[in-house]
Amino acid sequence: MTPAPGDETPPVVALSPNEPGTSMTGARSLIRTLVHAKVDVCFANPGTSEMHFVAALDAVPEMRAVLALFEGVVTGAADGYGRMTGRPAATLLHLGPGLGNGIANLHNARRARTPIVNIVGEHAIYHQRFDAPLQSDIVALASNVSKWIRVCASSDDLAADATDAVAAAMGPPGGIATLVVPADVSWGTVAGRAARRRPVPPIGSVPADTIESMRKVVASGEPVVILLGGRALRERGLRAATTIAGATGATLFAETFPARLERGGDLPPIERLAYLGEMAIGQLTSARHIILVDAAAPVSFFAYPGQPSELWPTGCELHALAGPGHDVTGALEALAASVRPSWSSARGGTSVRPAPSFARPTGPLTSESLAAAIACVLPEGAVVVDESNTAGVFLSGATEGAPRHDWLCNTGGAIGQGLPVATGAAIGAPDRPVICIQADGSAMYTLQALWTQAREGLDVTTVILSNRAYAILNLELARVGAGAGGPLARRLLELSSPDLDFVALAQGMGVPAARATTAEELVVHLERALHEPGPHLVEAVLPIGFG
Repeated sequence: MTPAPGDETPPVVALSPNEPGTSMTGARSLIRTLVHAKVDVCFANPGTSEMHFVAALDAVPEMRAVLALFEGVVTGAADGYGRMTGRPAATLLHLGPGLGNGIANLHNARRARTPIVNIVGEHAIYHQRFDAPLQSDIVALASNVSKWIRVCASSDDLAADATDAVAAAMGPPGGIATLVVPADVSWGTVAGRAARRRPVPPIGSVPADTIESMRKVVASGEPVVILLGGRALRERGLRAATTIAGATGATLFAETFPARLERGGDLPPIERLAYLGEMAIGQLTSARHIILVDAAAPVSFFAYPGQPSELWPTGCELHALAGPGHDVTGALEALAASVRPSWSSARGGTSVRPAPSFARPTGPLTSESLAAAIACVLPEGAVVVDESNTAGVFLSGATEGAPRHDWLCNTGGAIGQGLPVATGAAIGAPDRPVICIQADGSAMYTLQALWTQAREGLDVTTVILSNRAYAILNLELARVGAGAGGPLARRLLELSSPDLDFVALAQGMGVPAARATTAEELVVHLERALHEPGPHLVEAVLPIGFG
């Protein structure tokens, strides 16, 4: 299995990109610096200001440059790569508009705390005063999604600035670092000085008194909920949390849309907090204490008339065991040992369950039979990227006892992340099959990712849930008190007249594709796709609406 982000020892970034007696452009120095820092994949959609970076790639072949046809694919792929490897990929974006096109998936990556190094080209420093057509405030755009931003001032500073960017992205916690590189900084000659050392800050330990305080909470006899997020949803965290729950009677929940959840096989199962606020309130209704472990306090995704924004009950106390920047796994294991002193992390929390039998579904294709089809074909070690939205309501339950796999969700709610994240995950974990379960409406935001998958020969199987509607918005129309909507309102939520032909769209970008209208057909197409190398797409035709 690929190591979980946060489980690796953060490297010290110490670079000397220039050989003695040589000179090179700033762009070449930048790429060499990134490669020395183990940032050796760059998802790119370059323009004129980035041409010296492009030209320098041949001088530094250790950098794998991956072309995407839209910046939202670039940034989403960097997110998927970072989630699977725990280290940043670089992005190469063209000026403010290029960064702007990528912001939606950078928003999702920020919510996932994924390490990413954005390299954003800028006009030459002396050219910026002329307000050329592509001039914009790049720093203002980057500030919405970045934990660290710097505009490089000279070619000689570029290696050191890149070193700082990598360290900032690695955290902890992980995040997005944006380095703005003017064109003349790229083409300028570097004097040859070495980059300064910049260690990645260590992960902070949770104090012993916090562990003791949480021990008293879980031992109080009052109803306790432990809400897990982030790195707590890896194997070690799940096993420790399960031990705590077993010893104290606490209830475990995972955050609604985790960045990466390890599940299946002999891992302890965990229920996710519901997306619908009313259902989440029901899950938490008896709680008198909620312990947050690398998770945010549970709130409603949107405001609804007459409904609360905070999902925990009145009188419930919120506590934080560990958060971003802490040793989350170590904190859970320490708490497990405090409530069960004989517990060992090597064996604790192991649940021995008989392997379930997944029958091949038959009959009409519905959301339920689709979930059963995914469950019966899911291979060992798969990475599942889930942007299924409403049509995927049965997926989590159906696949609970499947072979070991990882589940990656849309952490920020900006749609169009599934196909790009699957692309980056396949590059980050090339030895693992990737299955992207993708709603049809959000697929159209970043469908260009299929072309990159074909070009790179990636083992990604995409299942398009084709219900010809923005079904989630049909649901939300009523929930926000706007009523059922008339024909003009419904027309804005329907993906028909004409229907989208995902088989033709995929084939047009070099991805073999098939259409399934029954559960039997879906299983057959999925089995074939998973046994053949390279990308494949299956369009699963569901009933219109919710499926």
